[in-house]
Amino acid sequence: MATSPGDPHQTGQDTRRRVLQMAVPLRENRVDGSVDHFLALLQDRLPLWMRILNELTHRAGKGRVPDNLVPVARAGIDYYLDVQSAALPAFTSPAVTVRFRQALRDNGLGPPAEIRPLAAYLVAEQRLGRVVARVDPEASARLLLAGCFHHAYIEMFVGADAGPTRDACAEEIVRELRLEPVPG
Repeated sequence: MATSPGDPHQTGQDTRRRVLQMAVPLRENRVDGSVDHFLALLQDRLPLWMRILNELTHRAGKGRVPDNLVPVARAGIDYYLDVQSAALPAFTSPAVTVRFRQALRDNGLGPPAEIRPLAAYLVAEQRLGRVVARVDPEASARLLLAGCFHHAYIEMFVGADAGPTRDACAEEIVRELRLEPVPG
């Protein structure tokens, strides 16, 4: 059972508990320590990442929307870079991958858990007139996360000097979502 979005600290603790629950079926029949390493990293990084996402609800109506989202995008790039590097060696076995997918579903983790708080923030800002009405909050949340994931993926394989810096990329991702009303 997930906690309410009102308490980011409790949400982080709940996320940590769900990652631990998820770890049990994944650790069965493991061949090497890659799954253990990935789960340890996920247990460390995912609660912080979820707290950052859930804290957005407290930013609605404060500051500028892009100024609220750029640090989230930057944190997303960092999170995905950390987690992807450990995920690749952990998921060489199709059986582990299938068990991981099921564990994500069973514990309410995975992409929907990341998308929900971002979309909720965008809905709140839309109601305040700070995000244009034509914007689809859920699609915009997915696009922001996809941009973060893509930058992390490229940096991991090609190197940090192959594209914009993480900070510049975070700003680009948010800017190109075109969320704010255009001044008349």
